[in-house]
Amino acid sequence: MSLTSDGLGGALPEEARDDVVRRLQEAYASGALTYEEMDRRLGRALAAGTAAELDAVVAGLPAEAPASTGAIVAAAGRITRRGAWRVPRFLKVGSALGRVRLDLSRAVFDGPGVEIALELGTGGARIIVPRDAVVELDGVTTGWKDLRYRPRQPSRPGGPVVRVTGTVGFGRLRVRHAWFRRREQKEERGRER
Repeated sequence: MSLTSDGLGGALPEEARDDVVRRLQEAYASGALTYEEMDRRLGRALAAGTAAELDAVVAGLPAEAPASTGAIVAAAGRITRRGAWRVPRFLKVGSALGRVRLDLSRAVFDGPGVEIALELGTGGARIIVPRDAVVELDGVTTGWKDLRYRPRQPSRPGGPVVRVTGTVGFGRLRVRHAWFRRREQKEERGRER
């Protein structure tokens, strides 16, 4: 991968720097880099002023896996995925009429996370994410109802990133972490004793 600046001798685009940082984090997560090496390279990436300096930061890293994509589309009826299912890096979910239920709590992710692009007409969507997931909802547009999500502190670092984008027409989008209320209530009662 060759990174380029604007061609006019200007500053590097932030996307190029962000891409290098993401690659370093993925290499660390896969065991290709030690924490110290990742930290050293991150410092070089943030200080880089040219595309060649950024290229040098990622030199020697394993080749990037091609982005995996998938689509689940239905004109009417429910869309449901749960259990141990494979989640691509980019997942398009479309439904004109009907509800969407995606349970990612036991899913196997192709990468460090997933971007879910919703294209929903009527009917809402419920997405259950892993307990330690980081959820990004900035790219979602809701038409009739607001979205519901209560952030939770990740139980451990390095959880998957679940980025939700797209549109929800006449339904509500609900996102929650996989943590059963009964279990939470039991733990809370145990702490009170």
